[in-house]
Amino acid sequence: MIAYVEKDACIGCGACPSICPEIFEMDDDGLAVSMKEQVPQDLEDSAQEAAESCPTEAIVLS
Repeated sequence: MIAYVEKDACIGCGACPSICPEIFEMDDDGLAVSMKEQVPQDLEDSAQEAAESCPTEAIVLS
């Protein structure tokens, strides 16, 4: 699974790093970024939960 945050859609709410801190963090601009493009298999459920919790649907998983 690949994780990507669309910066134009992110509002910096902090939901994704609070749900899945192993994959997502907030950058210096206060927006979320994916620290690892490739999501390890054991973190896929957590990354999916983060994506589903994003109020602006800024997280793309494929």
